[in-house]
Amino acid sequence: MSALAFVLVLTAALSHATWNVLAHGASRSGTPFLWWGALASTVIWAGAIPATGGLGTGSLGAFALGVLVSGALHVAYMVVLQHGYRVGNLSTVYATARGSGPFLSVIASMILFAERPSPIALLGVAVVIAGIVGIGLIDRPGGPGAGLPASSQRRRVDPGVAFGLLTGVAIATYTIWDAHSVRAFGLSPVAFMVGTTAVQVPAYALALRGRWSETLALARTQWPRILAFGVLSPLSYILVLEAVQIAPVALVAPLREVSVVLVSLFGALVLHEGRPRRRIAAAAVVLVGIVLLAA
Repeated sequence: MSALAFVLVLTAALSHATWNVLAHGASRSGTPFLWWGALASTVIWAGAIPATGGLGTGSLGAFALGVLVSGALHVAYMVVLQHGYRVGNLSTVYATARGSGPFLSVIASMILFAERPSPIALLGVAVVIAGIVGIGLIDRPGGPGAGLPASSQRRRVDPGVAFGLLTGVAIATYTIWDAHSVRAFGLSPVAFMVGTTAVQVPAYALALRGRWSETLALARTQWPRILAFGVLSPLSYILVLEAVQIAPVALVAPLREVSVVLVSLFGALVLHEGRPRRRIAAAAVVLVGIVLLAA
């Protein structure tokens, strides 16, 4: 991976981790926060489009196709993820999704884009994914089905794993589509991101029927965190979209998940969450993977 792409993706991971830390708590409100986040992202970054290459293409049809499909895929991702959190253990869903998403992205990019990372880079990918899965499993209660209702424990398939895998499929799908859009259609990452978040605004609004008073109350109390999301979340994805234009998706997709490590370390060192040594050990595994990717 080139030095520029490496810096772009690591900066993206830092931006993503920062907004997660700043928005900690407010994001738990679910759809109201997602709606405000999509709206803030669209409004804040729309003004940057003229200074960042416009749409990046003269074809409005290509731009519309790219953002409509991407917006729908991102909404589907959030719907599957939130449902997974409702029916399964949170850490199981999280670990499965964050591990399978980059893995599937690597496989898909090698098939669809004919990318051929070096053996060392692929080893780095595997190490990064292993570390991320390890972080997700640190807080998992012991024993299969622990913390789930008895009816869920009797199921042959853990719903957390099932919906984690579905979430991973969603992550891989929007990653591959977005990379294809900016590459094949020549779309500007900023305009593409703004279009994608604009599509999400009405989609989340449909899910807010009867909850507008709660949504307005959230803005009154959490507007600084909503603004932080509106600036940093799009920035992190814009940097990723810039990176996939100069580096293989097979390397970018796993490396961007370093944000998971940063948030976990923040939880251990600042919020004093449980099992800090295991978190640091898992972070060290990811660090080894990063070194291999940078080699």
